[in-house]
Amino acid sequence: MAVQDILTYSFKDIFSLSIVQFEKACVFNKPEQVEAYNIYWVKKGKGMYNIDFKSYKFQDNVLFFLSPGQVFSIDSELIQEAYKISFVRDFYCIQTHDKEVACNGVLFNNVYDTPFVKPCDSDTQKLQFILEGLIEEFKSSEAAQYDMLQTYLKQFIIHAVRVRAEHDPIKEDTDTKLFKDFSVLVEQNYKKLHTVTAYANRLGLSPKSLTKHFNKIGTQTPSDFIKNRIILEAKRQLIYSNDSVKQIAFDLGFNDAAYFTRFFKKGTLKSPLQFKKDH
Repeated sequence: MAVQDILTYSFKDIFSLSIVQFEKACVFNKPEQVEAYNIYWVKKGKGMYNIDFKSYKFQDNVLFFLSPGQVFSIDSELIQEAYKISFVRDFYCIQTHDKEVACNGVLFNNVYDTPFVKPCDSDTQKLQFILEGLIEEFKSSEAAQYDMLQTYLKQFIIHAVRVRAEHDPIKEDTDTKLFKDFSVLVEQNYKKLHTVTAYANRLGLSPKSLTKHFNKIGTQTPSDFIKNRIILEAKRQLIYSNDSVKQIAFDLGFNDAAYFTRFFKKGTLKSPLQFKKDH
C-alpha cells in the first residue's frame, strides 16, 4: 500500500488503523518482511500483490491477511479507498479465542491457503460498521479503551472468518482434518524433520497411507509439502538476514551446506546466492 496521504490512528504502538483515500499508482520493487499481523482491506482499487513469492491479482473489495515473517511486495496498485489494520501478538494473540479466529486460525499463520477473501455486499456493510466504531474508539479517550479496541478487532476478525467460511467452507472429513494436522506438524517441525516417515509416525500412519490421504483431497504430495515449506523459509532468510548460506542451511536442519544448495536449486532452479542476488 502506498505511503502517501495516509491517515493513521494508533494505540501505544501495538494496534493501528490506517486509512487511504486517493487514486495513485505506487510500485515497491523491494520486498518487505511483515513484522506485525496485518489486514489490508482494499474497498475500491486494483493491483497485484506478492505474498511469500506468490502473486495475487485483485480488483475491488478484497481482504488480505498477513502474518509476521511473511514477505510482502507490490507489483502495482491503483487504490481509491483502502484500510490497513495492524496489531502485534501481545495485543490480540495472548487472549483465548475460538480456534477459527485465533492467530493460528483460518486467517493468519497459514502459509498454505490463499491469503485473501472477497466479502459480499451485506458482509461489507457489517465490516464497515465495525470499522466506523473502531475509528470512533481510536478518537475517544474514555476508560477501558484498550478493551474496546480489542473487542472491535475481534469482531472484525470474526466476520472475516465467516466470509471465508462462506466462500471456502471448512470441511471436517477425515482427509481434510489429517491434512490440517499434518500442516500444523510441519509448521512446528520443518526445521528439524524433513522426511515423510517422521511426520507419518507422529500421526500414527505409514508414509504410504499418508500419501493416499493427500491424493484423495487432490493436494501436493507430503514430500513436496515439506520441501516447499523449507524452501519458503530459506527464501525469507536469504533476503532478510545477513546469515551465510551455511548458517541458513544449519538453521533449517542441514548439516551439509552443499546438499542444502542442491536441495534449494532443485526446488527453485537457482542457487541460494543467485536467488539472493536477484532479490
